Amino acid sequence: MSRQIRYIYNEQTQAFEVDRLSARATAVKSGIVLLGGILCFLVYFFVFTQARGNASPKELLLQHDNRILADQIGMLEGRLEAQDAVLLDLSLRDNLVYRPVFGMEEIPAEVRGAGLGGPSRYESFLGLDHAELMADAARKVDVLTRKAYVQSVSFDEVMVYSSRAGDMASCIPSIYPVNPKTVTLTSPFGARFHPVRKTIIFHEGVDLAGPAGQPVYATGDGVVESTQINFSGYGNVIVIDHGFGYKTRYAHLKEIKVTAGQVVIRGDKIGTLGNSGLSTGPHLHYEVIYRGTQINPWNYLNPDISPEEYNKQARNG
Repeated sequence: MSRQIRYIYNEQTQAFEVDRLSARATAVKSGIVLLGGILCFLVYFFVFTQARGNASPKELLLQHDNRILADQIGMLEGRLEAQDAVLLDLSLRDNLVYRPVFGMEEIPAEVRGAGLGGPSRYESFLGLDHAELMADAARKVDVLTRKAYVQSVSFDEVMVYSSRAGDMASCIPSIYPVNPKTVTLTSPFGARFHPVRKTIIFHEGVDLAGPAGQPVYATGDGVVESTQINFSGYGNVIVIDHGFGYKTRYAHLKEIKVTAGQVVIRGDKIGTLGNSGLSTGPHLHYEVIYRGTQINPWNYLNPDISPEEYNKQARNG
């Protein structure tokens, strides 16, 4: 940029002449301008820092970034809480609907909610801005990850069981363990006066009295879990595991026709009705056990078809 030329009127020569400042005047003028600029900067900096709490521009920028980070962490925690609510709903359905349908045990809350690692896992956040917020968010992520993993594994298990839904129909105990035309219900499920112990106790099955030696049948497909031959309590007894949470017990037998580990089909003969153990006469004590608890077998007994008829239909199927 060209230098601006200044003119002044010379009275002696009565003409305009170029105004040439001396080097000293130029230096003084430049110095005054420089000092004025420095003074203006100092005044501006003082006023700016006083109004902003003595924070420098760099500090203010960091404070701004920290506020943004805190807001982002807060938004993350909100999303984590929303996802946790979704997983809670899934876990409730899983425990109360999906798993019970197939006789599967519930998954305890302490297993679903267990974290990953201890406090040392979050030591890397110490000394950082918003360390507590960041560590808390990390813990929530870990718990959420664990819950999602457990739920995924559970759904995989349910899927395997659901693929066997057809098998489930044949495994659930649903026929009489003896011919209903040859026996009489002498003791139902529930509280009763015990004929031998002479006291009121809870009867965990049903007693079906009839002629000794008549066949006793498996009421559903399964595997013989155990057999016992003794002279007290249930006497000669068979327990069959049908899967899907179901087991059945056949007690006071005269003979046992199966062995532990043997696979049986609904309608197979497994023993004969007897009077072994703590018994006052020939009868079969029959129990249905679901997920470890005895339930009323009467809800599973179908009087419209005898085991022999079922067996014949199944074989001729």
